[in-house]
Amino acid sequence: MLGGSGEIGMNCLVIEHKDQLIMIDCGVDFPEDQLLGVELMIPDFRWVFERKERLAGVVLTHGHEDHIGALPYLLREADAPVYGTRLTLGLVQERLREHRLLKKARLVEISAGERRKVGDFEVDFIQSSHSIADVVAIAVRTEQGVLLHTGDFKLDPTPVDGKRMDLNALTRLGEEGVLALFSDSTNVESPGYTPSEREVGKAIFEICQKAPSRVIIALFASHIHRIQQVLDAASGLGKKVLITGRSMEANTRIAHELGYLSIPPHVLVSPGQSRGISEDKLVVITTGSQGEPLSALSRMVRGAHKQLKIIPGDTVIFSSKFIPGNERAIQNLINELYRQGAEVFYETVSEIHCSGHASQEELLFVLNLVHPKYFIPVHGEYRHLVKHKQLAVRNGFKEEQCLVLDDGSMVVFEDGVARLEGKLELEPEYLDGSRVEVPHQVLKERLRLAEAGVALMSVSVSKLHKRLSPVRLETAGVVGEKMRDELLWEARQNCEGKLDSLLKQGKRTLAEIEEELRAELKRYFKHRLARKPVILISISEG
Repeated sequence: MLGGSGEIGMNCLVIEHKDQLIMIDCGVDFPEDQLLGVELMIPDFRWVFERKERLAGVVLTHGHEDHIGALPYLLREADAPVYGTRLTLGLVQERLREHRLLKKARLVEISAGERRKVGDFEVDFIQSSHSIADVVAIAVRTEQGVLLHTGDFKLDPTPVDGKRMDLNALTRLGEEGVLALFSDSTNVESPGYTPSEREVGKAIFEICQKAPSRVIIALFASHIHRIQQVLDAASGLGKKVLITGRSMEANTRIAHELGYLSIPPHVLVSPGQSRGISEDKLVVITTGSQGEPLSALSRMVRGAHKQLKIIPGDTVIFSSKFIPGNERAIQNLINELYRQGAEVFYETVSEIHCSGHASQEELLFVLNLVHPKYFIPVHGEYRHLVKHKQLAVRNGFKEEQCLVLDDGSMVVFEDGVARLEGKLELEPEYLDGSRVEVPHQVLKERLRLAEAGVALMSVSVSKLHKRLSPVRLETAGVVGEKMRDELLWEARQNCEGKLDSLLKQGKRTLAEIEEELRAELKRYFKHRLARKPVILISISEG
């Protein structure tokens, strides 16, 4: 497991067999706020890169970013074919084009129900259902047995595109014998069954029907089924639709071109056309459901959007789950929307979202249908994996059949028996907004700066070991104005006394003197403020 076991996101599993590797999914994670300036996390591919000549292919379950977003970073180093359904590869192409990798990429389109040779592996692609179209589960056939990976799934009885999970295929695999089942654990804490996506469509239709003015709907740009339902609701009510947000515009274009999104005639309007439409006849589909500061919805709220701003009477729908870590940003955005006179609907007050992940009864149904020899919960935080194991054990599986893994865990199957064999020490790669790597040491320094601030000391000395200037000391983020003058005066006095003493001894290099002064300032700030700011020392020799 290179990702997806211990966090929701960064999904990536590698299977090794007959001296070849196959990778299932290759996703990113979106870190929480404490990773300052970091926008993406990608798996640690070092183990794969050391064996890149043996990578037979990457097989994808679906087109969400936490399953495809790290592909550009993998394919820069490893030249392997990528297998996915039509929509999944359409979304992959957009990512690779941004990274100027599309021309060299080897993309292989597959369809649900197919069996393909991927190197020495035989792979079955099984129709599944999730919150995006064109989803598959994956069965990898090896000499040891079948390894079945559900990907993200739910057992939606009435999916928008009519494509339900292929339970017959799962039944056949169960009868054939499945060595290990890797199953989605995201929604394991939810009892019962996950509601059908069509229920959300009904709620959106009712809100749009009753709204007195403009309706703005924020959702994930990859949720093609949800976008379809908004388009259908608007068309049925005689309203027009404006789509805004870079990723929303790109994904709807791709889905429409590939035939996964049916746009009713004359329902879409451009920003210019929308200005001439009565407010009660306009629906806006936008990005920003997670409170992202640069999203279209956030810019509307700040008045920074080129075409749109929030006006009193707007109805705003957050048609998505509040992802852990984003709650504060979303709540702040909702509060500001109310201040500007909007009415807001969101998950905790209205049925305008349902999960794309299976709840407990669905997870159990698949477990019992497949009845694997070993069960390995994936795609969840550690508590989700443990709870999924507990669910299996309560329903007849033995403890030794259920393996809860961390990222980096390696499982060996030999003669039909599983054993844990070591663990890779993984260091996910952090990327900033410009997709430049942020080293771990830089993150530590940012956290220190955020917690305690920075102090900068500078001074000039002569080659004859005399101080040529007073010590200059500046701070940022260390102390307030009321204490600053007294604190800096005292700290300067200490540093000048320490420096004069060191220069008088005449036995230290400038580097050694810098370290002595840094230690002096550390002791001082710890004593006076009980904190350790980042300390920078500059000694110039004149």
